[in-house]
Amino acid sequence: MRRSCFLALFLLANLICVAQDITVAAASDLQFAFPEVVARFEKQSGAHLKAIFGSSGNLFTQIQNGAPFDLFFSADIEYPQKLEAAGIGVPGTLYEYAQGSLVVWAPEGTKVDVAKGLQVLLDPAVKKIAIANPQHAPYGRAAVAALKHEGIYDKVADKFVLGENISQTASFVASGSADVGIIALSLALAPTLKGKGTYAEIASDDYPPIRQGAILLNSSRQKRIAEQFLTFFKTPAVGTVLKQCGFALPNSQ
Repeated sequence: MRRSCFLALFLLANLICVAQDITVAAASDLQFAFPEVVARFEKQSGAHLKAIFGSSGNLFTQIQNGAPFDLFFSADIEYPQKLEAAGIGVPGTLYEYAQGSLVVWAPEGTKVDVAKGLQVLLDPAVKKIAIANPQHAPYGRAAVAALKHEGIYDKVADKFVLGENISQTASFVASGSADVGIIALSLALAPTLKGKGTYAEIASDDYPPIRQGAILLNSSRQKRIAEQFLTFFKTPAVGTVLKQCGFALPNSQ
């Protein structure tokens, strides 16, 4: 009898643990900001959060096709807006959490002078330029817009090396697969790149704002915990982490 009670309690404890697990689809520019935020939330709530990083467009398609995520943190707010309009996102939970910034980044020791901004891409020494795939990556679309604003897109388009997401784009430059890259400021400040290269910010007026948004998904089986994390993400402490990681906060925060 005692053994049966112990087994029942063990199974119940495991069931509770599983019930507190949530999975978040997150834009890859959050790859280095998220761990600290998640660690704080897990310590406070006792829940466990798993983040799946990727390009916002690809994650959006997966969610449309029924991928079992609880929350979606997108680098383009239009994706969660579309999910809300389609009834896939929970009405009223859409939240603009940050704005991203673009930089030109080159590895340490290169002869590429990123202080020249986008004009450096015209340097004959630049053979390959890494950008995120504009078909499904918001930072890629912003990069294309900035290049067109600068009037050099047609002159450099044949040099592009396309990353599936902005994180892969950064790794292309860091590994030497590209001479220079247009990447997220949040990645230029990340431990994997900080001190290993130089960057120059691209004027924000040169491309549409990279408005980032999150939404709770109707497919979530753990809406209570997911809502708690979304609420936690709105706190000033998380805002401080985001700013330290290179994000700007919306004017309302």
